[in-house]
Amino acid sequence: MTHPWHDVEVRDAPEVFPVVVEIPKGCKVKYELDKASGLLFVKKILASSTIYPANYGFIPQTLGDDGDPVDCLVLMQETVQPKSIVRARPIGLMKFLTKDNQEDAKILCVNVSDPAYNIYTHINQLSPHVALEMKRFFEDYEVEEGKQRASKGDVEGPDEAKEVVNRGLKTYITTVASKHKYIRLGTLSS
Repeated sequence: MTHPWHDVEVRDAPEVFPVVVEIPKGCKVKYELDKASGLLFVKKILASSTIYPANYGFIPQTLGDDGDPVDCLVLMQETVQPKSIVRARPIGLMKFLTKDNQEDAKILCVNVSDPAYNIYTHINQLSPHVALEMKRFFEDYEVEEGKQRASKGDVEGPDEAKEVVNRGLKTYITTVASKHKYIRLGTLSS
């Protein structure tokens, strides 16, 4: 069985990379990858009218500061099924703090195969409402459970997003792949 975190090849990152979708756009179910098995499990059902504003997933063979693969929101016309793989280009970055004060970065991407979105290269090319909606989603959905998710500032651009992707790839290599049999990287930018 192919493991979506370890076995999906990553090439051309941080410019373009695969994103494994966990949660479809418009969904109220929070699916989460079981790191050991590679299966998706249902973590929770969102309690309010809040829905995921974009297809949500992770970049394979990355590890973020929060101990999970690097998270992505992929802007595209269509909703895709969980465990679908889309090729994405980063256009922005949002940073939040977890309850343990760990940074939880969210890469904002466009699907490079979608002609309605692949023309965008920077979050500032989209309506300011798009970034506001994404940011507000993460602030609101934690409030449902009595938690508070703190934003670390404004939405940043693609260069900052690429730095997070590169850091996530390098952290995966040194902390996960070096201790296991996993590593199938294509080109890795320095």
